[in-house]
This record gives sequence, C-alpha cells and structure tokens, in this order.
Amino acid sequence: MYMQPVAVKPPPGFFRGRGAGTNEPSRFSAWAREPADPGQGEPWEDEPEERGGSPASDPCATVVHPTRAVRIVSRNDSPDIPFNQSINPYQGCEHGCVYCYARPTHAWLGLSPGLDFERQVYAKTNAAELLRRELSQPGYVPEPVAIGANTDPYQPAERTQRVTRSVIEVLAEAKLPFTVTTKSALVVRDLDLLAPLAAQGLVRVFVSLPTLDPALARILEPRAPTPARRLQAMAELARAGVHVGVFVSPVIPALNDRHLEQVLTAAREAGAQSASSILLRLPLEVRDLFVQWLQQHFPERAGHVMSLVRQMREGQDYTGRFGERMRGSGVHAQLLAQRVELATRRLGLARKLPPMSVAQFRAPSAPGQLALF
Repeated sequence: MYMQPVAVKPPPGFFRGRGAGTNEPSRFSAWAREPADPGQGEPWEDEPEERGGSPASDPCATVVHPTRAVRIVSRNDSPDIPFNQSINPYQGCEHGCVYCYARPTHAWLGLSPGLDFERQVYAKTNAAELLRRELSQPGYVPEPVAIGANTDPYQPAERTQRVTRSVIEVLAEAKLPFTVTTKSALVVRDLDLLAPLAAQGLVRVFVSLPTLDPALARILEPRAPTPARRLQAMAELARAGVHVGVFVSPVIPALNDRHLEQVLTAAREAGAQSASSILLRLPLEVRDLFVQWLQQHFPERAGHVMSLVRQMREGQDYTGRFGERMRGSGVHAQLLAQRVELATRRLGLARKLPPMSVAQFRAPSAPGQLALF
C-alpha cells in the first residue's frame, strides 16, 4: 500500500521550520543512494517526483500523500496506556517535534524517521468509510477511542484534508466516546461537533504543551502553534463546555523541566481540568535524532541532558519496559513525579477522570446501506 522508492538523503544540516537535522534511510531498506560528492552542493537530480514532488535540496517542502488505508482502528493491550482502541488519521507529522516517539513508524514505509517523517505525510482519506464499516459490524465491541495517539490529528494537512473531522462525524453519529490529543489550535474549528458531544459526555480534548517559552518551542516543535495560541485554544474549548486536559510532555531534564509548574498554572488559568506528564522517550532512531538536535541547538548542555536521561533510564538512553517507559526510575525521575503531583494537587488538576461510558453507542449505517424508514 505504501510502496516507495529507496530513500535518498538530502544535504545534511538543520533547516528553518524543520526539527530533524538528517534523513538517514529506513533501517528496513536493503540499500540507499548518496551523491558521489555531496560537498559540491549540486541538485539531487535522481530524486523521484513521487518521493515528494520537489527536490530533496528543498527540505522545507511538505507533500501530503492521499492514501487509502486497509484499516483505521488500531488496538493495543499495553498496561500503561489508558485506551485499547485508537485512530490516527495521518502517518507522519509536519509539526516536526524532534522527540516524537512515532518517528520510527516511517521506517516501516521505507522512509526516514528524520526529515521524511516531517515532509512526507500520508492522509488516510478513507478513514471515515473504514470506521463506519467497523463500527457497524455485528461483533464490534464499543470502547472509547483515542484520536491522535501517534501523530497529531490536527496537523496542518487537516486544514484541507479534513480526515479527522470526517472521523469525528462518524463517531458522533455512533455516539461512541473518544478523546483527542493535539498540540494544534485547529481543533477549535470543530467546536460545532465537539461542544454538543461534550454535553453528552462523549469527548475530551487533551492539549500537549511542554513549554511556555516561544523560543524553545520554535526549535523543539517548529511547525506547531505557539504556546500562547494553544492556551487560547484551551480557553475556547473550556468556554464551549469541552473537558480540556493538558499534557506537559515530554519532560526533558535540564531543558524544559523547569517549566513544569508554569505550564500547569497557565493551563489551569486557561480552563484545563486535568493534567499529566510523560518523561522524554528515545526509542530506536529517535535517540540519534534527538542527540544531534541537542548538539546543534544546546551544545553547552547536551552532555548534561543526556547524563540526566541515563540516570532516569538505569544508565541507558531508553528503557521500554511497561510501567517505566513513561516515567523513568531513580532519584531524578521521582523528584519530577513529586513536583507534578504537588502542582496538580495545588491547582486542582489531580483528580482521576471517571471512565467514559459507551451506553449511548448505536451502530452507524454501513457504507452504502439504505435506511429502512
């Protein structure tokens, strides 16, 4: 379904508006090509058009590939994730967050988890059709659905593709409860759908906000809305009666951990009703991308940051064990957890949310099915 030519690396370096500084080939690729003399600055003439529609020498160009997915509802049984069913309307994400744990999924497509993840975005244009079909199956067991567990459902492509909106329309028809996780203010565009659903207890929106510092945000998540705009979106959602939560994630030691209490306070003032945080995760290729990013933007503290990361990961750059991968271990991780607990309790953000009820669920009409009456 996603067959692509072999990845070709663009000239190395960091570019305005991009998070990753490299485009290393997929680890699943049998081979890769490089120019004989990349130092000459000549154009990459062998870059296939279907790999982006523009030369790789223009790393700021983003191409959205409309694609037809095979299935749209993903299932997991991870004990440290509070949902079993999720929907990701897009694969890849233009926001360019260098720390994104979803980056390695692009390697499955034969693409790079680096720049390709940010500029080769796949829109699952048949998502609503697939969802309607699945929810209408006689054996479907209704459960709350998480939208945007991997990549942002309201990234820039959603302005024109409207895949996320089409998914929400089907969920609204079926009265199946769902959550949305995003760092985009574009979510308020769909308040006409979200507000009535919130009144029925069918939706919660969680906004990711790791820092209030616009300068840090600009290089940490270069194409995401500013922290101020996200706070404004939270306020608009709250005024419309939508439950809003804030994710202070990821927490990066010696970089944004000092902003914890400030972010939580600002979110509470904007109308947030719940909060959580996740420690920086560096699985697979994300580790090298993040270290390269650190050395580029914070060379004087790169070593210190990674030293603290290892102290919270049992001497490693990352541990993926359930129960530890989200929060880490050791003294520093415990101190961060205590700070979050104290701040959320003081601000009234620590309450445990009740489960979302599926009692109102009704199977939607199957694609092409005519109504009886």
